[in-house]
Amino acid sequence: MKKLELVFIPTPVIGHLTAAVHLANLLTTRHLPLSITILIIKLPFPTKSAPLIQSLCSSSASDRIRFITLPEQPIPNGTKRTLLLDPLVQSQKQNVATAVANLTSAPDGGPDSPTLAGFVVDMFCIPMVDVANQFGVPTFVFYTSSASFLALLFHLQELYDNEFNHDMDRLLNSATEFAVPCFRNPIPRKVISTMFIDREATEWTHALTRRYREANGFLINTFFELEPDAIHWFAEQRLPPVYAVGPILNQKKNPQIGESGEEIMKWLDEQPPSSVVFLCFGTMGSFNESQTKEIAEALERTGVRFIWAIRQTPPESVLPEGFVDRTGGIGKVIGWAPQVEILKHPATGGFVSHCGWNSVLESLWNAVAVATWPMYAEQQVNAFEMGVELGVAVEVSLDYSMMVAEEEEAVLTAEKIEGAIRRLMERSDELKRALMVKGEESKKAMMESGSSFNALNRFIDAIMPNRFDSNQIIEVALNRLDHCVSVSTHDVSHLLSR
Repeated sequence: MKKLELVFIPTPVIGHLTAAVHLANLLTTRHLPLSITILIIKLPFPTKSAPLIQSLCSSSASDRIRFITLPEQPIPNGTKRTLLLDPLVQSQKQNVATAVANLTSAPDGGPDSPTLAGFVVDMFCIPMVDVANQFGVPTFVFYTSSASFLALLFHLQELYDNEFNHDMDRLLNSATEFAVPCFRNPIPRKVISTMFIDREATEWTHALTRRYREANGFLINTFFELEPDAIHWFAEQRLPPVYAVGPILNQKKNPQIGESGEEIMKWLDEQPPSSVVFLCFGTMGSFNESQTKEIAEALERTGVRFIWAIRQTPPESVLPEGFVDRTGGIGKVIGWAPQVEILKHPATGGFVSHCGWNSVLESLWNAVAVATWPMYAEQQVNAFEMGVELGVAVEVSLDYSMMVAEEEEAVLTAEKIEGAIRRLMERSDELKRALMVKGEESKKAMMESGSSFNALNRFIDAIMPNRFDSNQIIEVALNRLDHCVSVSTHDVSHLLSR
């Protein structure tokens, strides 16, 4: 059977790239004739995550997953870091076209060259649909946030373009809360407004959303049982189809956890079950000295055991004098945190989180309650979805913005943080039940015949060549059976009908 080639183009951010690699592993495990090439776009400045990205690529390469690092391209001077991705992606179009042309051509130009099945591009790399069109292949968006947030973007973009004449301020000031398709509760204006901090960010967000309509489908890192209203809404719209294929998570122990990580895990082994609160705010989340002191005071007041990951180096440099000594018996202050391992550990009872979507999914998988403290991007909407829509989180804040806090020197008080941590660690019976249900549903979704398992099969069908002979149909079915994938009568009939 002729080999198929998919081209992945992830955003050069460790969370997005990690999810893309796990999706590639799922696809190549499920479908034998498929190979995947992941094109790496380098950021034009040094980052703390660069070594992690390099390690991930080297450890994940195989005979069917390969990585190609694209040549660096200059970015216009004066480009804001918050708006860097658009010129970065645009500048790489020709490099992507060259790389794809090379990988789909056999050395001798013979029949051994693979069939290019399509592009899978990150949510921020949708401009690459132009390159896919040059090759006459479909583009699928790998959306690493929630289906509900994507639905919200489509709703806001339509309002912005059609009813409010590209005036986002007027749109946001038209109501104190908004009824949005697929959300059961109205969303407060303050939750939405943090995403649209200036005109440039607003225009970029809506421009991306318009281009999403050119895609052939969305692979979303969610599962049907978590967001049924959003999945149903998409099915009723004139929009590209949605494949809810998550939660796509790293379930393997990190081999590079290091001595500091091993020390943290040994310390957790010594703590009572569900007694430790874990505070971690993502790769970009950080606080000024005033806010850090408020968090420290809140932790001291609660007396709760804790692990606190602080991005500043060294972490102790931003803490109140004597804090580490006073809390040494009950807490650990660290820099980099082995988040997956900590959330899995039975001693972990709560998670104060920035509500990045990967962190949301990891907390649900492990049935760990979250206290929401969103920082930037779509995290405020994620916090709203967790706390208000799903009832699996308590609130530190729903509308905190790292950028606004820096400009206005705003801080959340120790009293507010303390109250949230206490509610988090007490965990009402209702919260516990909701967490257990979502945790079980997330695992079942990925099992054979689960909702996400079946959605991934439908995506594989969508990228298969349009015509099959009988031998190819049998080979596809046998490959699926070999990999413990159920092939129903419907599946075979679907293949025969194409």
